[in-house]
Amino acid sequence: MFARIKKSGKYQYLQLVENKREGPKVKQRVLITLGRLDQLNEKHEVESLIKSLSRFSEETLLLLSETANPKATGVKIGPALIFDRLWKQTGIEDAIKKQLEDRAYEFKVERVIFATVLHRLMVSGSDRYCEQWLHDYKIAGVKGIALQHFYRAMAFLGEEVGKEEDQKVLSPDRNKDKIEEALFDFQRDLFSNLEMVFFDTTSIYFEGQGGESLGKRGYSKDSRPDLNQMVVGVILDDYGRPLCCEMWPGNTADVKTMIPIMEKVRKRFKIKQFCIVADRGMISNEILKYLEKPESKLSYILGVRMRRIIEVREDVLSRGGRYREVYPESSKVKDPSPLKVKEVLYNQKRYIVCYNAKQARKDAADREAIVKSLEDKLKQGAKSLVGNKGYQRYLNAEKDSLRIDKEKVQAEERFDGKWVLTTNTGLSSEEVALRYKELWKVEHIFRNMKSNLFTRPIFHKRDDTITGHVFCSFLALVLLKELERRLTDSGMEFHWKQIRQDLQSLQEIIIEEGEKKFVIRTESQGICGKVFQTVGVALPPTIKQI
Repeated sequence: MFARIKKSGKYQYLQLVENKREGPKVKQRVLITLGRLDQLNEKHEVESLIKSLSRFSEETLLLLSETANPKATGVKIGPALIFDRLWKQTGIEDAIKKQLEDRAYEFKVERVIFATVLHRLMVSGSDRYCEQWLHDYKIAGVKGIALQHFYRAMAFLGEEVGKEEDQKVLSPDRNKDKIEEALFDFQRDLFSNLEMVFFDTTSIYFEGQGGESLGKRGYSKDSRPDLNQMVVGVILDDYGRPLCCEMWPGNTADVKTMIPIMEKVRKRFKIKQFCIVADRGMISNEILKYLEKPESKLSYILGVRMRRIIEVREDVLSRGGRYREVYPESSKVKDPSPLKVKEVLYNQKRYIVCYNAKQARKDAADREAIVKSLEDKLKQGAKSLVGNKGYQRYLNAEKDSLRIDKEKVQAEERFDGKWVLTTNTGLSSEEVALRYKELWKVEHIFRNMKSNLFTRPIFHKRDDTITGHVFCSFLALVLLKELERRLTDSGMEFHWKQIRQDLQSLQEIIIEEGEKKFVIRTESQGICGKVFQTVGVALPPTIKQI
């Protein structure tokens, strides 16, 4: 049975028709002619008829007329659908629930932690704001959550575990460490091992005093030496996946954290030997000597400060020898950057000189532009140029005058497009260079952590709640990295801001009229559908009756 329009002269009539089989043929029979369509529409009689019939249907589309008075509310559903699936598939949910097995909380701690992590991914703000933010999102299992539950969940993550005499003064064992170890066991299989890790640190300052030990004054990478801060280190495995994070007081130097952290990671994850990749600025001579000891069982790939180390600047870069091509130069944007490598042995140390021809041309052009700008400014007697680090390396001061030092300009040419590494591994020169380039991903992750993931502001005043707060940003990194991996495996690369915007645009509109309640899903925008397909989540139906 269906409705149809029957034309007669200049008018259209609305009819109710049924199909009826007569032998091998199906014929249509008009049950009733409801009237002229223009007159029915003028009096809203079609809508009235449909609404009247809807009372006898369990599944029906809600049609609104001018006389209707429905209630409509909307919530964002895209973020929770995607990241709740990844939350389960990465093993985070099970790891947290396992740590909660013997605990008798009266609220769902795992759901509170998930809500906090999702909050890190989507917007900025403290845990105080997260409680209000929840009202705009549809997240399973968070009904009735209050601000105190967020504080208690953060305290659980940062709670110290183990015997007091076994605790590290620098970084005690906490519940979050057990969760990290469970995640590593979940991802590990018979064919995987932890041979190489990437390590970097950053600083995060507090709005208040910070915790009992974490809030200290120190060198601030945020240019806020006036505020108390903490130091956060993240370690990635050789697949670029976040392995664990460590936290120290804000006055702890990077060089003081390396040895105890490496030993702690080896013990926690039961690793016999692995290679650490780090920037040379984090490695003191004391640590380097420790790494070179046979009993340390630690391999390393370290970046070298070419301009500061005399033997590298004067001897290693001057050594002859042919470069081996790793990646050729290409005009395609998605192709790897051009790379050549050359191995140099000096004073029983192994150096790898890396060269990027494309970067070399850029360095030469930048230097030429600086020198030209210098020439123009010197004609104007600009003595203030002495304080400009970009200009200073090319200037020479003579009494009360400045001039461009051509020898310094020429000396800079040897550094164009180059960087130097040192290693005690048995990897080939090509592998050493490519492994070190992976370190740049760590730095990119830190930029995500401090900008895209909005770890700040931190108002907590206890070490345990501060630890839980920062650990939620680490879990957000785990989810973000997993989503990025799946998109890459599917041949897709999208900027995180674009993904976030399109996921947030997917909403459910709940419409209530009388005793009827309907849920209407908004249209999938941009790349939202591709993200759902990649993660393996089906889009909800366009409309359904509750």
